[in-house]
Amino acid sequence: MRLKGVAVALALIVYAATVQGFPMFKRGRCLCPDKLLKAVKLGNIEKASIIYPDNNCDKMEVIITLKAHKGQRCLNPKSKQASLIIKEIKRKNFLKYKNV
Repeated sequence: MRLKGVAVALALIVYAATVQGFPMFKRGRCLCPDKLLKAVKLGNIEKASIIYPDNNCDKMEVIITLKAHKGQRCLNPKSKQASLIIKEIKRKNFLKYKNV
């Protein structure tokens, strides 16, 4: 009886160590869901930000903050509008660090 208890405890410890090594989310913790917009009305954009792939999420995300507290939307990074926004943000960052 005692040997059976030790075997069960050992099995639980091995199982816990194995499960702890598995990632909980297959694709990571991305901020944008799979449903992405192609474009947003330019007059509604308050701020745009780019999140590059990292350990948490394996894809680039373009997040648009809308005016008048209407929340945030995610753009498809491959869309034409997102490409233009990414190019403009990179240009502004380059100029900002160039002048420092």
